[in-house]
Amino acid sequence: MSAATAATAVRPTSVRPRLIRWLLRLHRPALLAWTALVVLGGALLLWLAGPLTDAAAAAWRQYDACGFATRCAYDQDAILRYKDWYDYTTTALDGLPLVVAAWAGAALTGRELESGTARLAWAQSTSPARWLAVRLAVPAAAVTAGTCLLFWLHRLAWTAGRGRVDTLKSWADFGTFYANGPTVTGLALAGLAAGVLAGLLLRRTLPALVTGTLATAGVWALAHALMPHLWPAVTTVGGLDRGAPGTGIVVEEGLVTRSGAHLPLPHCSSTVDCDAAYGHAVGQFKTYHPYAHYWPLQLVTTGLLLAVAGLLVLGSFLVLRRLAGPRTGKTPA
Repeated sequence: MSAATAATAVRPTSVRPRLIRWLLRLHRPALLAWTALVVLGGALLLWLAGPLTDAAAAAWRQYDACGFATRCAYDQDAILRYKDWYDYTTTALDGLPLVVAAWAGAALTGRELESGTARLAWAQSTSPARWLAVRLAVPAAAVTAGTCLLFWLHRLAWTAGRGRVDTLKSWADFGTFYANGPTVTGLALAGLAAGVLAGLLLRRTLPALVTGTLATAGVWALAHALMPHLWPAVTTVGGLDRGAPGTGIVVEEGLVTRSGAHLPLPHCSSTVDCDAAYGHAVGQFKTYHPYAHYWPLQLVTTGLLLAVAGLLVLGSFLVLRRLAGPRTGKTPA
């Protein structure tokens, strides 16, 4: 065997890095923290749906049985405990998209670009596009699985208290609406994409964290403003004394004139001003979404958020192409 042949025989074979395994190892603390968060949140929601709801419902039955009695014995602590833990779990679930965006901007892309480890990977056998695709796909799978489980459990807890707990939040409540359905998953995925894009643009940990979080909050505000207009609403008309019937997510309400025209509710500060403002009206109208529109609104809003996430992902690949070039680091032979 010649010296050249021997050198070739002992040369280690180039092996393509196992990107997913390496990514999971690099971000193991974040994965463990996310798993613990989902498990803890799920346990709290099951506790809320079971013992806490049962205790609060029993306390409300005691209270309702009292009638107008001045002295009444009921378990007020159970009612307050249910209310507090419902608010805690709802707020925590609604805040998850911001947490995902902050982590994606700070750790997933910003820190690796700031430290230079990303360029090191590109210079070896990993293309920038594949590097980014893995960093989007693997966290997206974990985020989707975790948030879907949590919103399902939250809706289970909310349904358990419906008709039993008098102070249960309405389905149209801002926090409850987003925590009760797939919109929280859409927001979390949009937050992941926003954080990744912020990290690619800024290439620094702290600025990417702040920018990704603020961008996600902006997407949420935009989605909330558009949500009532993404599905046809219902309009009802009532008298001036009782107003228009119907409860839910109100899109618009105001006065109905004799000609049938709709006018916004006037803002009057005195009886004379109110009499003049309401003098030409014959009734009131309300345009709103009833509970029957819950799932259409959830699904259409989620679709909008996923479209935004897709645009952010596209923007990330375009920024990466400009940052790293169309192709760097070919696979060694």
